[in-house]
Amino acid sequence: MASDTNNKGSGSGGGSDKPTWRSMTLWGVPLAAAAIFFVGGIIFWGGFNTAMEATNTMPFCISCHEMKENVYKEYRHTIHYQNRTGVQAKCSDCHVPDPWIHKVVRKIQASNEVFHHLLGSIDTPEKFDKKRLTLAKNVWRQMKATDSRECRNCHTLESMNPEFQRPRARKQHLAAMKAGNTCIDCHKGIAHKGVRDQLSDEELEKLEAPLKADIKQIPEMYLAALKRVEAREAEEEAKAQQAKAAADAAVAERVKSAVAAATGKLEAQLAAAKADASGSPETSAETKVAAGPTNDAGGAIDWSGVASKTVTLFYPGQASFEWVQNGRDHGGARAFKKAGDRCAECHAKEVKDMGAKIVSGEKAEATPIPNKRAFIDVDVQTTYDADNIYFRFKWQNGAHTPVPFVEGGKMDPTNETKLAIMFAGDGVEYGEQAGCWVSCHNDSRYMPDAPEPEALAASPAKDVIDMKDGLTKYLGESRTKIEIRGRGGKPRGGGDKLKPAEELAEMKNKGVFMDLLRYRSGEPAENGVIMAERQMSGGIETMATGKREGDTWTVVISRPLKSDKPGDISIEPGKLYTMSIALHDDYTSARFHHVSLELRFGIEAADAEIVAVKQ
Repeated sequence: MASDTNNKGSGSGGGSDKPTWRSMTLWGVPLAAAAIFFVGGIIFWGGFNTAMEATNTMPFCISCHEMKENVYKEYRHTIHYQNRTGVQAKCSDCHVPDPWIHKVVRKIQASNEVFHHLLGSIDTPEKFDKKRLTLAKNVWRQMKATDSRECRNCHTLESMNPEFQRPRARKQHLAAMKAGNTCIDCHKGIAHKGVRDQLSDEELEKLEAPLKADIKQIPEMYLAALKRVEAREAEEEAKAQQAKAAADAAVAERVKSAVAAATGKLEAQLAAAKADASGSPETSAETKVAAGPTNDAGGAIDWSGVASKTVTLFYPGQASFEWVQNGRDHGGARAFKKAGDRCAECHAKEVKDMGAKIVSGEKAEATPIPNKRAFIDVDVQTTYDADNIYFRFKWQNGAHTPVPFVEGGKMDPTNETKLAIMFAGDGVEYGEQAGCWVSCHNDSRYMPDAPEPEALAASPAKDVIDMKDGLTKYLGESRTKIEIRGRGGKPRGGGDKLKPAEELAEMKNKGVFMDLLRYRSGEPAENGVIMAERQMSGGIETMATGKREGDTWTVVISRPLKSDKPGDISIEPGKLYTMSIALHDDYTSARFHHVSLELRFGIEAADAEIVAVKQ
């Protein structure tokens, strides 16, 4: 028995007391059991993740008819479904986080969605649309809280190349990085039906407010690309101006040659007439007429040496200054009010597209005029002498497009064309950013909130300003309150909330006004001012002449450089002024004009966009 005891557990090698592998432990757990758990864990983990990934596929997402018949149909018509590169963002790319813990949390949250699927909460298009805003707000809040994490899985700032972005996109992305805005602030409804406009103003402000935590350092590659694209655009602009100058010079030379030929022919005819000893009064009169009238506004100005700049005027529709400042209407309201951006900084290179969208009635226009031009290119020249400043404008006349809601189709039968220049006074708050837009309000005539005649007649403001034909242009500073958002159904604007006359006079003396010069084809020129209303008299003497030769209009406006009259701006060398141009072509009036974005104007000023050169 002793021998048996001594030999127990011995292996074939004899004398060893080591246990078999089946008896080995790992941290107190038998090795065999640990191996089983390990392999089982791998199988379970693999199966779990395989199952979870299966729920991230497109077929799974649209397996319920709520998704397939609603959001999927919308999504298929967006760039996230089909695009030029073939890179598709499926449902889970936007709605399921990539980090594992966040992904599991989202899957747990999805059980609530399964529950509502079983309840039939959104099983019809009508039910879905009724809940759509709530569903969208949930997504927007989640994306806001995560700095649009799922968007940035694909769209990283480091990978953005502004050379391939539109000018407004470049500007907005740069402003967003600096301010602390995130993708979802601007890109709501990028893949589905847009319901952003259903948010209240308070909700919109809160949801789109920039966060300090989201402020980002501008990538060096982005800044380098910005410099390249700006340099390229400047070069292209310079080449375009050179080409235009060459074309203008060629035209001027042809005109000069034609005039010389005509003059030679006329002189020959006169010589022949003298030889015949006619000397009749009719001949003298004919000679006078042939010489042509002088340009009263421009005098003997030589425009051949004055460079021109093409300014595109576009159709603005009912886009009032309240519209500009309201984020619900104008997505760039934040950049305008918070960052102090000029309108031209974002929109200068897209004015033609804006005009086309508005003139069609697609946006900001309730009463479109069929076949009205979306934009008009105007060549602008300006020069000065010791006493006066001169502006010359040339543009192509368009075909007549009768206004359907005006008898006879002509809003202003007396004046086929009117052209106005407006300068912002130093005291106008947003004058440098928006130019003439600051004087256009939602309650002006032909605008959405224009008051009815009964309301105008009952307004106490009627005893101070002329309201018989409706509210004209005015500055917001002249009112005690301007309603921007129209909360609670209130009309936007502030036409009847006039400040006291004494306060208005004081503000005007401080430069709170817009100086307005206007040419009219059928009536004398005007020099007016806009403050509490538009007044078209009282300013310094202004000369204006114009003519249409074939399809080309030419208008010249001149006025003294200096003025001591209230509401007039004195123009000094080296100083920058904010200038805007408005053109009423084709017998139009009121807001149905074409306008420029704000322009920087100055005499021999390096930073000016419209530069006056000495005659």
